[in-house]
Amino acid sequence: MSARQWGRDLGMGLRFAFAGGREGWIRALLTAVGVGLGVALLLLTTALPGALAERDRRGDARLDYTFSDTIESPADNTLVIADTGTEFVQHDIRGRLVEPEGDRAPLPPGLREFPAPGDMVVSPALKELLDSDGGALLRDRLAYDIVGTIGEQGLIGSQELAYYAGAEGLAERIGDGMVGRIDRFGDPYQTEEETDPVLVLLVLVVFVVLLMPVAVFIAAAVRFGGERRDRRLAALRLVGSDGGMTRRIAAGEALGGALLGLVFGTGFFLAGRELAASFEVFGVSVFPSYLNPSPLLALLVAVAVPGAAVLVTLLALRGVVIEPLGVVRTARPARRRLWWRLLLPVAGIGMLAPMLGQGRENGGFNGYLVTGGVICLLVGVTALLPWIVETVVARLGSGSVSWQLAVRRLQLSSGAAARMVNGIAVAVAGAIALQMLFAGVEGDYTTETGFDVSRAQMQVRVPDGAELAAATAKLEETKGVRKVYALSEGYLGDRSWTKDPERSAELTIGDCVTLRQVAQLPSCADGDVFSLRGGEYDTDTPSLSRPGQKLYLEMSSAQDKAEEVVWTLPSTLKEAASVEDPTGTKRGGFLMTPGAVPADVAKAVRGELYLAVDDSVPDAREYVRNTAFAIDPLSHPATWAATERTQRFDAIRTGLFAGAAAVLALIGASLLVSQLEQLRERRKLLAALIAFGTRRRTLSLSVLWQTAIPIGLGLLLASAVGMALGAVLLRMTATPVSVDWPSILRMTGIGAGVVLVVTLLSLPPLLRMMRPDGLRTE
Repeated sequence: MSARQWGRDLGMGLRFAFAGGREGWIRALLTAVGVGLGVALLLLTTALPGALAERDRRGDARLDYTFSDTIESPADNTLVIADTGTEFVQHDIRGRLVEPEGDRAPLPPGLREFPAPGDMVVSPALKELLDSDGGALLRDRLAYDIVGTIGEQGLIGSQELAYYAGAEGLAERIGDGMVGRIDRFGDPYQTEEETDPVLVLLVLVVFVVLLMPVAVFIAAAVRFGGERRDRRLAALRLVGSDGGMTRRIAAGEALGGALLGLVFGTGFFLAGRELAASFEVFGVSVFPSYLNPSPLLALLVAVAVPGAAVLVTLLALRGVVIEPLGVVRTARPARRRLWWRLLLPVAGIGMLAPMLGQGRENGGFNGYLVTGGVICLLVGVTALLPWIVETVVARLGSGSVSWQLAVRRLQLSSGAAARMVNGIAVAVAGAIALQMLFAGVEGDYTTETGFDVSRAQMQVRVPDGAELAAATAKLEETKGVRKVYALSEGYLGDRSWTKDPERSAELTIGDCVTLRQVAQLPSCADGDVFSLRGGEYDTDTPSLSRPGQKLYLEMSSAQDKAEEVVWTLPSTLKEAASVEDPTGTKRGGFLMTPGAVPADVAKAVRGELYLAVDDSVPDAREYVRNTAFAIDPLSHPATWAATERTQRFDAIRTGLFAGAAAVLALIGASLLVSQLEQLRERRKLLAALIAFGTRRRTLSLSVLWQTAIPIGLGLLLASAVGMALGAVLLRMTATPVSVDWPSILRMTGIGAGVVLVVTLLSLPPLLRMMRPDGLRTE
């Protein structure tokens, strides 16, 4: 067969797709919408790596490294900058105070000029939040005048909350850890993180799992309108075309729908690209300019989708006998064979088996074997599901009229029913496997913070030399605060800190009630001093606990020009046993009550406030942050949690959730299109049943059963394959295999919920089709 003949036959099919009258256009449009949705998500996926890289680039370009004072003296090109980031209703707000020290001070990316003291420049999203009714508490905290907005180059996402505010006198605070002097923005230390094989495996599996349902839906979309197409193919045989030519024409018709789908998909992608700037998914937002697909990957999509349309059509018709008087698909088909369908999952397990037990200690996982193995297992779902549906429905017995109508329809066209469910089954199987893998390895990336959240839930640092009692009183009066434990902390050495003391110990100052949170005190009165025993990693306190011993107080960089503070241990020194404090550690060193604190020591230590918060009070933590910001913008209230996860693990998990949301939206839209296409093909049948007196309720229930039976079987198969794949992936990471039943139930429930929503949305058009006038024809 020559290429010229192939081109002529495909071209004839293209003409049939767009010149076949109303029915041909409807089928082409349905195919184009189904393919277009898949193409849009594929283009989005090809653009995703570039979008994430651009977010990282912009984040690196604005780094200011306030934790390190690398420039000692002010100059014409230096800028003093302070980190004043905060939180609001579980949203992080990036905040900076800036004070230029010369005309050539580096301007932060996205700013045209420095804000004056008392003014601030904000991101568009933060301005919108501050202007909204829900931003009243935040307006109280950020009481600056808004004089402009941050440009796109200074933000990592369209919904990022950020601001730069002008300030004065910041140079006096350099060295306290939150204020620094810089002469440029950006990352001066371009170091690459060590690659974690398990995290790379997670990324590979996430991409395969998210893209497989898209491929399945595209393959199903190009087969829309199969029954009506059969009649056209029989007509072609009647006028003289042979079987091969007829199949090529059918492939050309599918090619026309796929090409139109590329156009639709490009339009959907461009519309979604602009719409993406309005949303934030799991804390991640992007600008439309981020979403530029790689030209090579976009070209691959443009070639692969039409090619897949032709290939899928030819494969679908390989066992169909097309004769001039009809298509022998309407007769009872031969029973599907099982043996070759089992080869795919077996091949998938075979690819993954060599990496069982590898873990993260034996190098990286083979990306090709991982990708191939996961694809084979997930494609195995699409191969096994038609056989399972056919085998089960063939054995279903009698029941109500709606049940019998549904079962008989499934017995005649079980393949079409399985195709509609394949995508959701693949998505659920992949999601179950990923949930098992995430749950299994989560412990490796989760650490206990040690914080005793039963005693305190927040921590506020008071600046060096600030009045601790006044700050404590303000926080105690704050709405939602139950208790404030106020401690002043510092370090003592056996000689001046300019000469690096040989021995050192902690110093903790507080009243008797608060000191009992850190030690067992034999007795306590204002003016007492205690030496602690049993502190973690504390070996120097016993040798320093001699009455009359002179100890030197460590000074912060901001205080290093002041006169050194020396404290002499009193003769009335008592002993106390250390206990776990609210931070979960046993501190050592010395305890002092306020009455024993010399004035120079009180000015040199820093205050730490531990707060018990009443979470039953709405916005209690926001009130605390507002009070802390009023005390000092650099106070940085910290919210405690019992555990914390590594950022890279959280980023991958966030990417999975964001991608899963997009895939679920595609699943729902594609299922709805598929359902409407099937109802359109059965319009005359439904009208005939109504004309003979069948109740609408009966027909509606039959349509529901036709969806529920295959989806139930598909979810059962997806659960089995997902658990098998999850177990294999866990064994690859050398993690004990455990079944995360809540996640499995949640994933299957989400899949069933999507199908239920689609079924409900298809009821209105179904009711419109159930009219006797649907029998009219031309």
